[in-house]
Amino acid sequence: MGSVMVFKVAAIFLLGLLAGGVLVVRAEDPYLYYNWNITYGTISPLGVPQQGILINGQFPGPKINCTSNNNIVVNVFNNLDEPFLLSWYGIQQRKNSWQDGTLGTMCPIQPGTNFTYHFQVKDQIGSYYYFPTTALHRAAGGFGGLQIYSRDLIPVPFDSPADDFSILMGDWYNKGHKSLKKLLDSGRSLGRPDGIQINGKSSKVGDSKSNEPLFTMEAGKTYRYRVCNIGMKTSLNFRIQGHSLKLVELEGSHTVQNVYDALDLHVGQCMSVLVTANQDPKDYYFVVSSRFTKKPLTSVGVIRYANGKGAASLELPSPPPETSVGIAWSINQFRSFRWNLTASAARPNPQGSYHYGQINITRTIKLVNSRVQVDGKLRFAINGVSHIDSLTTPLKLAEYYGVQDKVPFKYDVMEDEPKEGANAKVVVAPNVINGTFRNFVEIILENREKTIQTWHLDGYSFFAVAIEPGKWSPEKRKNYNLMDAVSRHNIQVYPGSWAAIMTTLDNAGMWNLRSEMFERSYLGQQLYVSVLSPARSLRDEYNLPDNTQLCGIVKALPKPAPYTI
Repeated sequence: MGSVMVFKVAAIFLLGLLAGGVLVVRAEDPYLYYNWNITYGTISPLGVPQQGILINGQFPGPKINCTSNNNIVVNVFNNLDEPFLLSWYGIQQRKNSWQDGTLGTMCPIQPGTNFTYHFQVKDQIGSYYYFPTTALHRAAGGFGGLQIYSRDLIPVPFDSPADDFSILMGDWYNKGHKSLKKLLDSGRSLGRPDGIQINGKSSKVGDSKSNEPLFTMEAGKTYRYRVCNIGMKTSLNFRIQGHSLKLVELEGSHTVQNVYDALDLHVGQCMSVLVTANQDPKDYYFVVSSRFTKKPLTSVGVIRYANGKGAASLELPSPPPETSVGIAWSINQFRSFRWNLTASAARPNPQGSYHYGQINITRTIKLVNSRVQVDGKLRFAINGVSHIDSLTTPLKLAEYYGVQDKVPFKYDVMEDEPKEGANAKVVVAPNVINGTFRNFVEIILENREKTIQTWHLDGYSFFAVAIEPGKWSPEKRKNYNLMDAVSRHNIQVYPGSWAAIMTTLDNAGMWNLRSEMFERSYLGQQLYVSVLSPARSLRDEYNLPDNTQLCGIVKALPKPAPYTI
């Protein structure tokens, strides 16, 4: 079940005969095949046994190692007692929102059935992960790493490391996922998490169980650590005793290689750092601590030197400051992240050739998040709209079959700017906005609340051009980084602050823009961007895959005419 079959040439397609009878063939990019069995099992990330979600008996799940342009085929068998879906976080599935793994785009995999995902990691490199999107399954596991390496002909802007380590860390609750879901469904918050897990485990300084190392390094060698925050709501900071962290990749982009003692990593974000084993050969703690929380949480794991002697020091490196000083520290760190314009991307052309700062903005969308009460229950909204998914028919399928009015949902219930004052009423409805194909848009994320926010956009990377305290206004554009902002897919917004991102809507489909604080997205802080190609051409969007699961009102309908070239 856990095996992967790799074919360097998976299939050869006949393209036709040229004049003179010459047969022309084309080899597809390599395929990687996986079979995954989704089951329940007992896990104890914080030392408390609870029901977890395993993939092929593993928690965290199996790691996908692939190369840019590989085709990934994952056959998922759902042996849970609930519907299940996986989403491929940060993977820009070109022309293929059909397999995005969200409830707005796909019918969930029913218990006792299977579904095969097929997507291509087209022109991408970097550190990503997958996770379940149904119910509160993310709080129970079902996640794992996904690493995309550069093709041989694309140079990487650093020497090959001695090894490549993956760390999936995040806050954790000892309550089961079904109990957590009941809390949200009853109109209450999840409350504070119980601790922090690192690769499925949690240890404190001096614990005997922390003697088992996370990883082992050899003195004098340099290693790549891919670190992702896959938690539910808490920003984290990580650091390694006595070692510096050289940032080399952030959410699929090579960065200017600055060196840090500690790095903030917000919910949903991934980054790669190089660590050189240049200290005395013994044990050192990998330290993870919560950020911007009333009750601090800390977990550690051991990094061991091969043939080293001596336990890790009980004195941990200090965390960054909290309160307003800590926010300023974190904002300054964000501003230090720069796109490496001298490095090649996943394509054989330099990243610096994309002059996004010279493109005219065609639309500005200002999104303000809010915490509200609707009929006495907790909800979260964007510009006065709290999103709900259709109970039976995914929005993308309803759009494709032309039955939006029967789901029902309407486009553009939410306006591009929030209503203020007496007009600021909250509507609970599917939140779908129309995006014009290939338009260059500016999205302002303004956070007027007292808690940090993190946002993610499926199907795209965007340029994170600014984060500043206060409220946004057009004159703030003079402070944008229009030269080397990192191309990424996730952005944090600090309390009482705003963030600005820019992207070209060139990926046709219906894509999810959401809060990465899972209780917020579950209770309405998300929307979908429908990007339809006027040409309805296969050049712009794939047809509905033959193996697509159909549900709701589209299940018995005839399939629409396919797109053509």
